[in-house]
Amino acid sequence: MNQSKWIFHPIFIFILSIIALGLSLFLYIYWYVEASEGLNNLIEKFNLNPDQVLASQTWVVIMVLSILVGIILMGIMFIFIYHQKTYQLYRLQNNFINSFTHELKTPVTSIKLYLETFLKHELTNDERQKYIRYMLTDVSRLSENINSILNIAKLESKSYKGEFTESELVYATQKFCENNKHLFQKCRILINNELKEPIHYLIDLSLFEMLLMNFLTNAVKYNDSETPVIEIDFKKTKKNLEIHISDNGIGLEKKDIKKIFKKFYQVGNPENMSAKGSGIGLNLAQNIVKIHNGKISATSEGKGKGTTFIVSLPYEK
Repeated sequence: MNQSKWIFHPIFIFILSIIALGLSLFLYIYWYVEASEGLNNLIEKFNLNPDQVLASQTWVVIMVLSILVGIILMGIMFIFIYHQKTYQLYRLQNNFINSFTHELKTPVTSIKLYLETFLKHELTNDERQKYIRYMLTDVSRLSENINSILNIAKLESKSYKGEFTESELVYATQKFCENNKHLFQKCRILINNELKEPIHYLIDLSLFEMLLMNFLTNAVKYNDSETPVIEIDFKKTKKNLEIHISDNGIGLEKKDIKKIFKKFYQVGNPENMSAKGSGIGLNLAQNIVKIHNGKISATSEGKGKGTTFIVSLPYEK
């Protein structure tokens, strides 16, 4: 069974096709050279006119044949690359479905258990309040996951334009952190403005807050420290405004840095649930930044050394 899978593997078929085409071209040229030598011997033996026996266009035919073989090889290569990308997308989607199902099932199961506890047991007021808080947390988790799916579909729609208003970014960030401090109670969030002056920018405020929520949530989710520390720095380059969001989390390996913004990509192995989240948060962040005509990147010194996300926006005073 394993041997048959290996024989029909796309990579094996791809290599075999290239070898077959190359061998065919080589054999044709080899046959022509041998045939030409035989014809030359006949011409010399019977004193024939070479122009009548050997067509001058033969090498042109060989050149054209070589070009056609090259085109066929390129076609096979493009088909192979397309197949590999499609297969990779299928794997990412499959991983997303598995992990996202887990992300939905866990809070639903938790809420069900709490409700069954309410039905079966007489609880004190303090216990009821505690369980209600747990359920609200699970509901928020469900809502966040569902909204992520809806938002990414909305942002990828070409018809989406957004509602842009001029906002002071530092104040908007401080206000967001203040309004959502209940979600990040165990965190230290530091906001620094290196420009030492208000930064007014045309943004879609709801999308900007969604961007901050993604970064802060990831900084907490992928963090093994007792006290997660998140630092938000506003910096200015020659033509751009840069927002640096740094954390003291688990960090990233070099192989993951370029992949984390792909849709459905997750750091870790989703099959053993070492991966967290749904794999769409950073892709959503990238789409938000693109809508603001900016770019997003990430840097990390390695595992256990935290991660810095850099949002770069075109900016002139």
